[in-house]
Amino acid sequence: MDTKTSTTTTTTAVPNPPDSSSPDHRYSYKHDERKSHWWVWLLVGVLVVGGGLLYYRHRQAANEAAAKAKAAQQPRAVPIVTATARKGDIGVYIEALGAVTPVYTVNVTSRVQGQVMSVNYQEGQMVRKGQSLLEIDSRPFEAALTQVQGQLEHDEAVLAEAKIDLDRYQQAFNRNAIAKQQLDDQTQAVKQDEGTVKNDQGQVANAQVNLAYTHITSPIDGRVGLRLVDPGNMVQANGTTPLVVVTQIAPITVIFSVAEDYLAQIQKQLRQGSKLVVDAFDRTQQTKIADGKLLTLDNQIDTTTGTVKLRAIFPNTDGALFPNQFVNARLLVETQQDATLVPTAGIQRNAQGPFVYLITNQKAAIKTVKVGTTDGNTTAITGINPGDVIAVNGFDKLQDGIPVTIRKPSANSNANDGSGSQETP
Repeated sequence: MDTKTSTTTTTTAVPNPPDSSSPDHRYSYKHDERKSHWWVWLLVGVLVVGGGLLYYRHRQAANEAAAKAKAAQQPRAVPIVTATARKGDIGVYIEALGAVTPVYTVNVTSRVQGQVMSVNYQEGQMVRKGQSLLEIDSRPFEAALTQVQGQLEHDEAVLAEAKIDLDRYQQAFNRNAIAKQQLDDQTQAVKQDEGTVKNDQGQVANAQVNLAYTHITSPIDGRVGLRLVDPGNMVQANGTTPLVVVTQIAPITVIFSVAEDYLAQIQKQLRQGSKLVVDAFDRTQQTKIADGKLLTLDNQIDTTTGTVKLRAIFPNTDGALFPNQFVNARLLVETQQDATLVPTAGIQRNAQGPFVYLITNQKAAIKTVKVGTTDGNTTAITGINPGDVIAVNGFDKLQDGIPVTIRKPSANSNANDGSGSQETP
């Protein structure tokens, strides 16, 4: 048997290339192509979103800039405090500078000469009428009184003896025992003794008065000043230097001068029996010190100043008024009824005259007014109505038609005195 070498040939089957015209082939190809370019689409999406976001931010910044520019062109609202005009009464006052003048001021001096034994008051003390102030050595005057009293007793005895003799002579004359001339001489002797006794009585009274003058007392109710003499000093009779000054404090008066133009108005009120009220204020005219009434006015006008002096009286029970103190006197001569009242601080002035800022719908408007009587922080005006709201501060920024914001007044603000404040117009 022939041995044949068999050769095995291994053939690898090569697949046939797909048919490009086949539908499955086209789908597979496109799918692979899309998967290989996915990052391109992602990049495109990121770019689109970033661009949109950038555009949005740019537009937002532009809108904000436009809004700021528009707001900058518009006026900013001014914060102010307001007050409401009201209807009420206001007084017409005459103001003048016055001086506090005591009703009585006594410079106490000694009526007799002698040594001061004691001072019976303290400086600045309130004293009553008849209260002891000083004591002068009374011993010389007691001795003088004793002397004249002895002389009086002697002369009274001589007079009594002369009267007894006159009775005897009268009886003798009735019996025709003596001459008429002797009776007449005795009658005249009695009269001479009576004159002597009267003279002695006068000397006794004078000595008693001098003795009483050694006890110096206060002639009025009032306050004593500083001590002007000390115990042990010698004082002269009727000297020019006072030993003590006593000033009446309550009541007390204020003398002030007003222009003669007001004289007719004041006299009219006085003739009607009106009690004109006078207020005393301090130098700043902010604090009222006392209330009083007009007492009288002088009887002539001072031609050099064209003024007339008036005197007002104050009870001064609290001692607020001090002698020779300068005060601002305000005399109420008339009261205006149903006037439109606003705070004085709310009235401004320009070339056209006085005006106020009327607040309506959160805006300020200039309103020309006419100013009347002013009483402290309150002024009567015409040109607005009661209930109208006006500004009382912020005038450095206020203009006609500018918007405003209403804020609450501070606790110590007095801009709205007498008119009432509000927070909203």
